[in-house]
Amino acid sequence: MNMSSTVDRKFSRELSSGITSLALLAILFQAEEPMYGYRIAKEMSGHDGDFQLIKQGALYPVLKSLEKNKLLSSIVEPSVSGPPRRYYSITDTGRETLERWQGLWEGTCTLMNRILGGYIHE
Repeated sequence: MNMSSTVDRKFSRELSSGITSLALLAILFQAEEPMYGYRIAKEMSGHDGDFQLIKQGALYPVLKSLEKNKLLSSIVEPSVSGPPRRYYSITDTGRETLERWQGLWEGTCTLMNRILGGYIHE
């Protein structure tokens, strides 16, 4: 394993930690019905499947944390094809938080685009 891949993985992990929570709230805000983990994970990966914001196994602790902080709620329903599924929905507090976090995200993007604008990749 070379040093750049180790540094890249560390950067990617750090970058995705807050973005994951923001993405989860946005996905559940846009959902027309409660969603279960696997379906949420599919929404969080690139259309061609080559990029994933978070691994499916790491998704559940984030969902649990957002629920603990009252940003999401969940219900467990039996599944015809296996174990019961937990379905998540965004709460009113989650909607308010999403609006604040979206403002923070936009400010961060504006700042980073200004900073990276001076960087020319050749």
